[in-house]
Amino acid sequence: MNNRFETLKVFCSLAETLQFKETANRLAISPPVVTRLIAELEDYLGESLFQRNTRQVHLTDFGEQFLPQAQQLLADSEKLFIPNKQRAYAEMNGIVRITAPSWRINDEILAKLLTALSPYPNLVIDWRDDMSKLDSVSHRIDIGIRIGPKSEPNFIVRKIADIGDVLVAAPSLLERLGEPKSLEDLEQRFPFAALINVNTGRPWHFPLTPERTLKPHRIAFQSNNIYSKLQAVLQGSAVGLVSDFIAQPYLQTGELRQLFPEIKIQKWQLFLYRPYETVTPKRVLKVFEELERILRQFFTEQ
Repeated sequence: MNNRFETLKVFCSLAETLQFKETANRLAISPPVVTRLIAELEDYLGESLFQRNTRQVHLTDFGEQFLPQAQQLLADSEKLFIPNKQRAYAEMNGIVRITAPSWRINDEILAKLLTALSPYPNLVIDWRDDMSKLDSVSHRIDIGIRIGPKSEPNFIVRKIADIGDVLVAAPSLLERLGEPKSLEDLEQRFPFAALINVNTGRPWHFPLTPERTLKPHRIAFQSNNIYSKLQAVLQGSAVGLVSDFIAQPYLQTGELRQLFPEIKIQKWQLFLYRPYETVTPKRVLKVFEELERILRQFFTEQ
């Protein structure tokens, strides 16, 4: 019995059809070859696999016990010798969890990402819009997008761009209160809009430079949503620090005015990260690669 796998294929097929001729047709071999291979297998095992007469073929008790083992062995061998292309698609099955800040441009980013991943229909994207930093272990986060002063330790990080804040106010607020004469004047006379740190429940500070942080006397509006805070600034209710890429369209239309443009407000890193793991699934690597490419298009090429 030179080729045991081929012999097992013949046995499993005959166990299904219970017809020597039908098995021969399925496997594109002659009926005498089927008869010979089954006889060789029975001789090798020292047991009869089939009871047969001129009309019927049935599995013996031993044949019924041997069949599931043979089927499992063939199934395992098929998995072992999956063609490279088929294996690549199989590795793209499963879920990838992504956390990102709650930005309006997320719709465009996600549309491009899903288009890039369309060849992999069994890949599931779990996308979390969240301003809080989700724990990568308890929330099983595979990939994250964040803005911060420095990259996280124990993570594989790709810096995308430097993102800065802009100190802005609506023309209506400046008409009502006048132009601030200094940062101290701004702190004392002007209402501020604050973004709430969802991890602490308290407003974030207002850092301008490593040496200077604004300490406003009055917070007129606060929210855990950056676009709600932006709306308060647009309506003239308060002054605010707004990310440059969010403020830019309103600065161009004149709906917002930049205050103290001569001050070089410190930049923050926009970065893409994933937890360091000894073995990272290829689906995570693929999504990470595509997301990095898309984010660079949005933040460095436009």
